[in-house]
Amino acid sequence: MPAPAGFAEIQRAFAGHIRDPEGTPAPADIEARRMAIYRNLFFNNVSSLLQQGFPVLYRCLGQERWDALMRQFLREHRATTPLFPALGQELVAYLGEEREAQPDDPPFMLELAHYEWVEAALLFSDEEASPDLADPNGDLLTGVPMVSPLAWNLSYRFPVHCIGPDFQPQTPDSEPTHLVVYRNRSDEVAFLKINLVTQRLLQLLKGQDQQDPQTGRETLKTIATELRHPDPEQVISFGMGLLDDLRQRHILLGTRRLLG
Repeated sequence: MPAPAGFAEIQRAFAGHIRDPEGTPAPADIEARRMAIYRNLFFNNVSSLLQQGFPVLYRCLGQERWDALMRQFLREHRATTPLFPALGQELVAYLGEEREAQPDDPPFMLELAHYEWVEAALLFSDEEASPDLADPNGDLLTGVPMVSPLAWNLSYRFPVHCIGPDFQPQTPDSEPTHLVVYRNRSDEVAFLKINLVTQRLLQLLKGQDQQDPQTGRETLKTIATELRHPDPEQVISFGMGLLDDLRQRHILLGTRRLLG
């Protein structure tokens, strides 16, 4: 007579079955009715949670394709965190690194999932856009502008901010879509579509050398040099308004406070 299965073995069999009901048999000593309850609770809870985090992707896929994606995710992915708020990041990692694309996948699926995840990531981020980090009223030309840690500079092949059930592009745009997704001081997440020059400006400001930072004017001069603009002062004049607009949106915190 075979020895009874150990508790850990039963746990593995139980978990394997609820993750993959079609490919893994249920433990023999658990009533089928109860096993069905566990299966449905597990699937529905995870699916419902991810629907809330990826509402546009869910509507674009429709129920049948969404359910198939959830089955694949539960069957094939091994999460690295037990935290429910991080489950969306696990789905994005699965789509980008593990899952084989399916013939009926929308071509924008990974990018849209990433864009939707960013909103939740910023909402739950422990980073603070505190005025203590910068002088909110500092001169953005003569001082050193500070980019909020809650402002993410992103580029996508598809216009992810426009995608929905009624607009599902099948080919990428001829030019990438550049966005800043950010959390303001009211803890609201918003986005701003930007051009390449604004993206480069934010990259330069974000990558400032801590030992030898550039003022706003110096950064705009760098931009003018890179553009080979014949009139750098015109770039600086335009840049003044741009810097101020970024501060009004809380993408810039202000200027770096002087120590001492």
